Amino acid sequence: MKLNKAIYGLLIAGGLVWTGCSDKSAFKVEGEVKDFGKSKKVTLLSADSVIDSTQLGSDGKFEFKQKAPFAGLYRLRIGGNLFDFIAKNGDEIKFSTDLADSAHTYNISGSDDSEKIRDFNKISSVYGAKNTQLMGQYQEKAQTGVNENELAKEFTPLFVANIRDYSEAVLKFVNDNKSSLAGFYAINTLDPMRYETQMVKYADDIKGKFPDNPSVQKFIKQMMLVKPVSVGQPAPDFTSNTLNDKPVKLSDYKGKYVLLDFWASWCPPCRQENPNVVRLYNQYHSKGLNILSVSLDTEKADWQKAIKADKLNWEHVSDLQKFEGPTETLYRIEAIPSNFLIDQKGVIIAKNVSGEDLEEILKKTFNKP
Repeated sequence: MKLNKAIYGLLIAGGLVWTGCSDKSAFKVEGEVKDFGKSKKVTLLSADSVIDSTQLGSDGKFEFKQKAPFAGLYRLRIGGNLFDFIAKNGDEIKFSTDLADSAHTYNISGSDDSEKIRDFNKISSVYGAKNTQLMGQYQEKAQTGVNENELAKEFTPLFVANIRDYSEAVLKFVNDNKSSLAGFYAINTLDPMRYETQMVKYADDIKGKFPDNPSVQKFIKQMMLVKPVSVGQPAPDFTSNTLNDKPVKLSDYKGKYVLLDFWASWCPPCRQENPNVVRLYNQYHSKGLNILSVSLDTEKADWQKAIKADKLNWEHVSDLQKFEGPTETLYRIEAIPSNFLIDQKGVIIAKNVSGEDLEEILKKTFNKP
């Protein structure tokens, strides 16, 4: 659960050049590595791109001087291990580690943000270790011939709980460190579909901060684009056609609860979730739940066949343009299944909920005293 490659792909740090310069025009890293053995090369990376490298001295010491166009995230690669730090021009950073330490802990000073990103990695290491332990237990039982379905039933809740606990720890860290770049890099390790609401709020909170960091500004821009269709916002109205070319508006459901469900006949996860949606519709329709499904199919025959096969007995519309349809564009649909639970006032109260999560929120919504 450490900052991974996908996250580093967001961290564009162009224009970094080596320069021997004064303290205020570059940052400096002085490091010491114990028990390095044959691992004598130290590489400095930004956005997973190599920007400099050096050899450890016989005493295990090394040094980098680097000009940074803005405060950003860097990595030291030593003996296959990666160590994160955040630096800006003027920082004089002290780093030390022992490669014999299987936990890959390290000490760092001279940059408050670097100390915070190290603290975040300690948090993520705890949950990463638990995930590895669970995986080992899973594989051990699998080798004894335990049925795969039984294994999934036993271990899936444990994996899900670990991810949930990790995510809650990340959110606490982020809320405690809104003035630090470490908080920004930490929040980007979360699942953006599940934690979109929190990410949009965070983007609002850091507007005006870190103006020189392009990754932060890109993140804020993306979140502001998503904000109009996030939880707490009024659901944008649209018109789309049924199988019989009858126009249907979302506003036709004004005053009613409606689950706006984006799916397609060619989407296996959508088809797997459909029985759960059917069950919940049958349970809560009489209490006020309505469903309006928007298909991303391009062929009416495939769309109609799937509706019949899955027994989806509610209103269906489609732009027949996959992800490029006007409705999909309006709601920024980039993956399916996606859904929006909209209340009687037309406000989005939940988004991208499925399985037990969908059941739980419907239970809370329709079983109120």
